[in-house]
Amino acid sequence: MSGGAFAQENERAIDLDALLKQLEEGKFSQSQQNQAREQDFIAQRSEQDRILRETLERRDALLQESERLETNFEENEFKLADLNGALDNRLGSLKELFGVLQQVAGDTKNKFYNSVISAQIPDRSDFLDKMAQSMGSSSKLASIEEIERVWFELQREMTESGKVTKFTTNVVEAGGENVTKEVTRVGPFALVADGKYLQFNGVTGTVSELIRQPADRFMESISALEASNGEVIRFGLDPTGGSILGLLVQAPSLKERVEQGGLVGYIILIVGAVGLLLAIERLISLSVIRAKVNKQLKSSEFKSTNPLGRIMQVRDKYPHADTESLELHLTEAILGEVPKLSRFLTIIKIISVVAPLMGLLGTVTGMINTFQAITLFGTGDPKLMAGGISQALVTTVLGLVVAIPTTLLYAMLNTRSKNIVYILQEQASGVIAERAEKTQANAS
Repeated sequence: MSGGAFAQENERAIDLDALLKQLEEGKFSQSQQNQAREQDFIAQRSEQDRILRETLERRDALLQESERLETNFEENEFKLADLNGALDNRLGSLKELFGVLQQVAGDTKNKFYNSVISAQIPDRSDFLDKMAQSMGSSSKLASIEEIERVWFELQREMTESGKVTKFTTNVVEAGGENVTKEVTRVGPFALVADGKYLQFNGVTGTVSELIRQPADRFMESISALEASNGEVIRFGLDPTGGSILGLLVQAPSLKERVEQGGLVGYIILIVGAVGLLLAIERLISLSVIRAKVNKQLKSSEFKSTNPLGRIMQVRDKYPHADTESLELHLTEAILGEVPKLSRFLTIIKIISVVAPLMGLLGTVTGMINTFQAITLFGTGDPKLMAGGISQALVTTVLGLVVAIPTTLLYAMLNTRSKNIVYILQEQASGVIAERAEKTQANAS
């Protein structure tokens, strides 16, 4: 074996010895770790056993305590039943009295809650609410003082219901501003201030102006009430405490009703206004013409300022014409006066006929809108159909409102126009008869 090979073999032996030594040291170290882990596990197991023993002991103690409390509960139930029976026997008829008292307190609380008198005397319902809840949730009985106070509040409510008093409180105006005002209270029926009706909100305990006020005749009674010095006056009040007044102010005004008619309604009104203006013009003109004609009938001087004068001037214009020629000239003159007398009457007649037809058009349009709303939203909410129905009814009413007076005006104006024409024809016939008699006299 050569020297180099021997050296390599010697180094390999040294490496194996070192590796064996490392394995022995690692095995020893791992054995120490395992022993430490075993000791930790044993210690933790001992701790768990201790906790388990303590938990079992606590469970047993709690079970014993539960059995004791259950026994006490059953004993207390029997005692409570005996005590309630004894209480019922001792109360006797008073038990029914306290039941009625509780019911009266609850009903009175609800009445005070919505009464306008609470705007002047607040916090009355709090005492009744607490007493009713206390008597209902426990066996506590009302004291003499509480019973007397219930009686006092009822008596005060009855007394204040017959009074008209003034007091100062905060009022929320229609614009949202909170202002201190002197308010007049009319029993339990109404609150007014500065010539306006007020409303009391029991939820918030505030007094506010009605955003919409009722008709003027009710507003005038407020002014008379505030200016009164104790004398009896007529005043509009709501016996329901504000319910009827709230519905009354929700009723649409005349302007709002017209707006419900929509575009068709406005067209009907415009057409009606045009017909009314034309009728007024014709009424004035025919009255003036009739007065001039009547004046001309009493005068022997013929003037061209009236139809009869112009007709009579035709006779003087043809003094030597024969009867037939004069009749033709007079007929021509009368026909020339008729258009002046019947001017605009045809338009008025057309308006009287077209107005109800336009109302019918609005009715059909409104019903179409109603059926469209039913198709989209169903019939669950009547308010969705109210717009179309309102348009249908309002346009019908507007059409009739325009048609009825224009029909009457047309009949009256047509009659007046024809009466004047009859006078002209009558006078013309007289002129022809006079000319015929004169011609016959000259011939004989």
